[in-house]
Parts: sequence; C-alpha cells; structure tokens
Amino acid sequence: MNLVKKPKTARGAETLQRICDAAEELFAESGYYNTQISDIAKKAGIASGTFYIYFPDKISAFRYLLDELGRRLRREIRAAASGARTQQEAEFVGLKTFLSFASKHIGLFKIVWQAQFVDMEAFKNYYESFAARYVTRIGDAQKRGELTEMDPEYFSYTLMGIYNFVALKCIVFDGKEPTDELVEEVFKFIRHGAFAPSAENGAPRPQ
Repeated sequence: MNLVKKPKTARGAETLQRICDAAEELFAESGYYNTQISDIAKKAGIASGTFYIYFPDKISAFRYLLDELGRRLRREIRAAASGARTQQEAEFVGLKTFLSFASKHIGLFKIVWQAQFVDMEAFKNYYESFAARYVTRIGDAQKRGELTEMDPEYFSYTLMGIYNFVALKCIVFDGKEPTDELVEEVFKFIRHGAFAPSAENGAPRPQ
C-alpha cells in the first residue's frame, strides 16, 4: 500500500513538505490522537481537501513521516561513518551523528515512542530497518575480532537501546543539547563496559 501520492511538480513537493513539517510538529506536541487532519492543514497553510491529494488518511501520514525520518537519519549516519576504518570508529561517529540529528528533530523521538501505541507494526519496522544493516556490520566486526561474541542481532539492539535512551534523557526529558563530553562518556561506557575491573567475575570491591 502506498502511503503517499508522490507529487510530480516542484510546487507539489513543497506542499507535501509543508504537510509533513506540520504533521511532525503537531504529532510531537499534541500527540497522534489529539491531532486532526484539519489541524495539520491549517498549520501547513492549505485547505483540508488538499491533504487528501497526498494522503488517504491520518495514519498514512504518520507512517510516512516515521519512514521518512528514519531514512534520513540512516542516510546521515551512513554518510558520516563511511570513512571509518574500524567498527569502534564507526560507532563513535554514528553515535555523535545520531545525537546531533535527534537534537534537530526532537519531534522524531516523540513520534517514534508514540508509534508503539498508534501502530505497533510501524514501530517494529522502524527499528528493524535500523537493525537490518547493523546486524551484518556487527557480525563482520566480530569476525575481525573487533567486538565481543554475542548474538549480532541482540548486540545491535543493545547498542540501539543505549543510544535511544541517552537521547531520550538528554534531549527530550532534560531539554539539553548533547555535548561532546556526553558522547565521550557514553562511548567510554560502551568501550569498557559497566563494571569496574575490581568487580569482574563477582570480585568484591575493596573496602
């Protein structure tokens, strides 16, 4: 099923972008269920009927927005990490790019988290799209001896979970811009793990 009717003119593309921008802002601020198509149309500066030229219904606009934001984020991360020589370098650059993107598109996080209550399949697809290539890269890095042994799929979701919740805490909950210091701290945790050397193998900490 096509979520959107793609415009054939520059003017149509500009109108579609205004609709998406308005929907992103309203879904983030008011929530999917509290946003009406008439609200989106008003904010986008179009007639309500114009909305239906591009989308058959509100849920299609929500799914399209989720897909588009996810694609844009994945493109930016791939581009930023394309020159990385190791998986560790790729992870560091990817985390930094992810947090930068999230700070510019705070509505994305609110929309993604809403998706589990609006459309669970779309929520699942959002993360599976991220994991698809990630799993392969993790597996390849493990074969090269760069990463510890763990099921590549769960490894990928573990890292995505850390990145997502750091962004949620910093950007959404605290309303702060992610700093280079935060990126360094998070990456130090990923590189060295949660437990101090004295706690390895259940060893008690010195008193």
